[in-house]
Amino acid sequence: MLLIARPGIAAGVTLSGLAGMVLAGKGLPGPHAALAGLSCILMAACGSAIVNGLLDAEMDARMPRLAARVSALEKVGKKGALVFSLALILCSLAAAGAFLNATFTALLLVAIASYTLLYTLCLKRRSPYGTIPGGIPGALPVLVGYAAVEPRLGADGVLLFLLMLLWQPPHFWSLALKCREDYRSAGVPVLPVALGEPYTKILIFLYLAALLPLSLGLWWLGYCSAHYALAALLLWGFLLFSCFRNIVAAPRFGRAFGASILYIMGLLLAVIADLSLRRPL
Repeated sequence: MLLIARPGIAAGVTLSGLAGMVLAGKGLPGPHAALAGLSCILMAACGSAIVNGLLDAEMDARMPRLAARVSALEKVGKKGALVFSLALILCSLAAAGAFLNATFTALLLVAIASYTLLYTLCLKRRSPYGTIPGGIPGALPVLVGYAAVEPRLGADGVLLFLLMLLWQPPHFWSLALKCREDYRSAGVPVLPVALGEPYTKILIFLYLAALLPLSLGLWWLGYCSAHYALAALLLWGFLLFSCFRNIVAAPRFGRAFGASILYIMGLLLAVIADLSLRRPL
């Protein structure tokens, strides 16, 4: 069950929710908001991942890289997986309504629905550009976490949401370049399959170029300190170098994908550390 719940993705989603909480409160959240909010986000992420696996089961079976996940789902059984996923989702929404606020609950519901229905059933299957709006559910946990502390969403939370939204397409396209034959076999029209490798590479670097000013926006607008700005600049330089080395210089797309994960984790941790341990320069 743990494998089909995708704990790595769930952990990343929870970290982005924590970053939203810290941004809203200008420091670490109180124990009530942290425990209730992060528990709800984690349950919703795991439940949604299982639903995604159920909806994509036939497609995943044609992708060799997902053999372990397909095998795990077969062992658990589709009915058992469905019951468990719905229990997780319903518990997360019930706890959100009981212990948090309407904004948090509504955003959590939108994140669940947009991932399981909008992205999985529609965007992913129909368009090579589906990844772009499909990044919305992956970015929403920032706003969900923000709402746990401050129901009236601020510009700082929206800015971090947009940053997460902008990061996701080039992140996924690196994976799509690596696994394009799997996606081709499964009939998924990802960008490298539908429009080719050169075009995909161009879009990756255009998105990477836009990441820098957007990430520095948290500093320019006064939400984070120069310490954060330095971290954001160094992380962006690391990502750009890694993508050039592993996408342009040599076809090691998996390394670029891994570097992208390190980049966003580092950026979220930089936000958390900066606002929790801020010292004026």
